[in-house]
Amino acid sequence: MALKQKLSDSDSFLELLQKRFEAYSSHFENIKWNKIENRLLQNPETLNRLFQMEQTGGEPSLLEYDSEKDICIFCDFSAESPAERRSLCYDDEALESRKKFKPAGSAKAKAEEMGAELISEQEYLKLQSIQAVDIKTSSWINTPEEMRKLGGALFGDNRFGRVFFYHNGAESYYAGRGFRCVVRV
Repeated sequence: MALKQKLSDSDSFLELLQKRFEAYSSHFENIKWNKIENRLLQNPETLNRLFQMEQTGGEPSLLEYDSEKDICIFCDFSAESPAERRSLCYDDEALESRKKFKPAGSAKAKAEEMGAELISEQEYLKLQSIQAVDIKTSSWINTPEEMRKLGGALFGDNRFGRVFFYHNGAESYYAGRGFRCVVRV
């Protein structure tokens, strides 16, 4: 269920995050909203990162609460890879390697500008288990260094009712491929 809701004068950003948490609360039996809210209020820089994710179309929500480490993991829940974050190659190294038709930037650098990381394979699978996303788009995935050294990068999508991970040259970019962010607090 995608809860695409615009921020308004009557709904604060925290209220929007709470509504999203409540919509998916069956996945989070080991944490209550008031603990998350307190954590965010004590970490305004993290709240700002989440707000930046919202402003770029990510629709962030809690992905997981790691009770052993006492960490809340948020990610983009938008139905498709956010439109404002598409047509980017994987990282700045790939961007610099392009001689012609360079994209506007790289997914990894844009995520870092927001104080976030690219979603990992495991986090992407967790997201897909909560809500099917990237039915029409795809998202760059945080790629292992050994693969990146060989020039490749991972991306994922959901087709035919399953999640797929693929590889591509890190310098490639497509109108239908963007990135999803992850923030930990």
